[in-house]
Amino acid sequence: MMKISMDQFSQRRKQLLQQLPENSIALVPAASLKIRNRDAEYAFRQDSDFYYLTGFNEPDALLVLIPGAADGESILFCPPRDATMEVWTGYRAGPEGCVNDFGMDRAFNLDQLDAQMPTLINGKAMLCYAQGSHAGLDAKVTSWLNTLRAKVRLGFSLPEQTLLLDKYLHELRLFKSEAELQVMQLAAELSAQAHCRAMQLCQPGMMEYQLEAIIQQHCAMAGARFQAYSPIVGGGVNACILHYIDNNARLKDGDLVLIDAGCELDNYASDITRTFPINGRFTEAQKALYQLVLDTQEACIEAIRPGLPWGDIHDLSVRMLTQGLLQLGLLQGDLDTLIKAEAYKPFYMHRIGHWLGMDVHDVGRYKDAGAWRPLQPGMVMTVEPGLYIAPDNEQVDPCWRGIGIRIEDDVVVTETGHQVLTAGVPKTVADIEALMRRGDSE
Repeated sequence: MMKISMDQFSQRRKQLLQQLPENSIALVPAASLKIRNRDAEYAFRQDSDFYYLTGFNEPDALLVLIPGAADGESILFCPPRDATMEVWTGYRAGPEGCVNDFGMDRAFNLDQLDAQMPTLINGKAMLCYAQGSHAGLDAKVTSWLNTLRAKVRLGFSLPEQTLLLDKYLHELRLFKSEAELQVMQLAAELSAQAHCRAMQLCQPGMMEYQLEAIIQQHCAMAGARFQAYSPIVGGGVNACILHYIDNNARLKDGDLVLIDAGCELDNYASDITRTFPINGRFTEAQKALYQLVLDTQEACIEAIRPGLPWGDIHDLSVRMLTQGLLQLGLLQGDLDTLIKAEAYKPFYMHRIGHWLGMDVHDVGRYKDAGAWRPLQPGMVMTVEPGLYIAPDNEQVDPCWRGIGIRIEDDVVVTETGHQVLTAGVPKTVADIEALMRRGDSE
């Protein structure tokens, strides 16, 4: 299965080190194991910032970066080798493995952390880390600084400033390399195949969780064991709940089902939403709303190109959906007046999309100096307009009530425009109905 190479992780550390202020030190903590119940733990998922810089998949480690350090700029504190524990929990790299296999300049066992860190911090002008994001690290930093404070009369000195590391690290993560895009493309293809399979196997009377199982099984069998987020499978009125994850209702003949699901591959996410008829045939009302959302999504994707301000895509979606709601009779009035009054909000309450990468809602600024930042090559974003007609909305004709539709694809900004990573799953009315008919014959 495709993975990011160790050379890539090393190069990322070099890029970050080059951007760090002179005479600074940066700290990036790993994730910790989390208890699920009693002595059983949740499946471990490494902290995205830490993994981005190390490729190291063990808990409780700490990466220390010191630009210009003569004895090594990259230092990793890691869990120790323990032959007894490795029988129970698996192999650990240990300090030697961190140097030999993960390209660190130096490495130490975690039990040396409190002894080493005050010395490493001493004399640095600036301390860079994600303050407030990791309570355990915040407490450790306070302890290390207090140790230094007690030795000031001996010539030790504390950093005069602290800086959020996000300023540098998250900007690096926002722009994907070719290697990253290859992994994301494969994750998108596996998820697209899974969505197709769910369409083909869907039948009235199934449970929502059975479609969820189809998605998960296909991805896991192909090597993507984990989903990037809890899958949403909302049949009928459940599709009007944006983050519905109960997935325990029965699918009814004549309803639509909305599936928002995507696998994770080497810690990179995919994110796809498709909405389709449970019995394989759209009703006229469903088709009218669906086509409006699809036309909007396709226009928004087509608009994506370098230089376009991020907010312009959302504004386009608002205008097209509001115009369509007017034409269908769900809104009445003047288009510009309705947009200014946000009359579309009861039907379209979220934005057009978000950055995508190691996190589903990935890091990176959306604005610079208060203005929407222009799109640039290497950015990856979702495009996901939707319409949700609440089942108790008595202001609209009953034929519309309880219909929820969202269509979502993953899109890379390229030098000449854009590339859709998730094109492998159909989304036109005709293509969805054709795929579901083929599913009936299998």
